[in-house]
Amino acid sequence: MKTILDENQPIFQQIAQMIMDEIVEGQLKEGEQVPSENELSRFYNINRATVRRGLQELADKGFIYKQRGIGMFVKNGAKLQLLKERQKQYREEYIIPLLEEAKKIGLSVQEVVQLIEEENG
Repeated sequence: MKTILDENQPIFQQIAQMIMDEIVEGQLKEGEQVPSENELSRFYNINRATVRRGLQELADKGFIYKQRGIGMFVKNGAKLQLLKERQKQYREEYIIPLLEEAKKIGLSVQEVVQLIEEENG
């Protein structure tokens, strides 16, 4: 988990993002318990309500679920769902603009692929 929070983004969103990153990276596995509100609020020295809001956002999106009296857990299928969402977001934020700019400057898709392969080594 990151130890420093960014003051330019709401803290509850950063908490949610960190947990999603841990799910995608396999640090938090499906069925595994998510750190508690108390643990996260102590670790980051932030209000429990802020942590609760971040966790609730994840629950609302279907990535985690609450077991009454026990805690929050990673939902089965959460990793695949997150990967699909991130791939869609990656396409919209990077691939489409890249191809649009390439077209403007006269590069074909094959030339773009060749440039990427050259950069990748």
